Amino acid sequence: MIGLTFSGMAQDDEAKGYIVKVGDIAPDFEMNLLNGQKVKLSELKGKLVMLQFTASWCGVCRKEMPFIENEIWQEHKDKDFALFALDLDEPKEKAEALIAATGITYPIALDAEGKIFTKYALKESGVTRNVIVNKEGEIIFLTRLFNREEFNEMKKVIEAELNK
Repeated sequence: MIGLTFSGMAQDDEAKGYIVKVGDIAPDFEMNLLNGQKVKLSELKGKLVMLQFTASWCGVCRKEMPFIENEIWQEHKDKDFALFALDLDEPKEKAEALIAATGITYPIALDAEGKIFTKYALKESGVTRNVIVNKEGEIIFLTRLFNREEFNEMKKVIEAELNK
């Protein structure tokens, strides 16, 4: 059943501004977390990974982040799961203010000049968006904006993947 969702989602990925699609190997990158730690996506193989592209000026992002915190991060953080917010082209102070405003506890990285973002989406296509990468490094789900139905589907995909 979930497989059907993946193929259905893939058809409108391009309309959402993505340059990647479900089934692609996730483009690799290294991110700099606010705590100074560096994390490379390819080093997370064996974990389910959620990438949340965000920015402090994005009202939809601010709306979605508490749902990600409470319904995904708090639920799965002790499993083979990694979640990173990637703050699009902003200084550390803006990312810190975003954390304070939304109350998130999951890690946030700075995406200087949108270099990570543009590996996944067209530069002008905007945030908020989520990319779910399976334990083998393959993209299995993509979202754009915050739609409760799509968010719930993403949660189901995450849970099914973690239960494999």
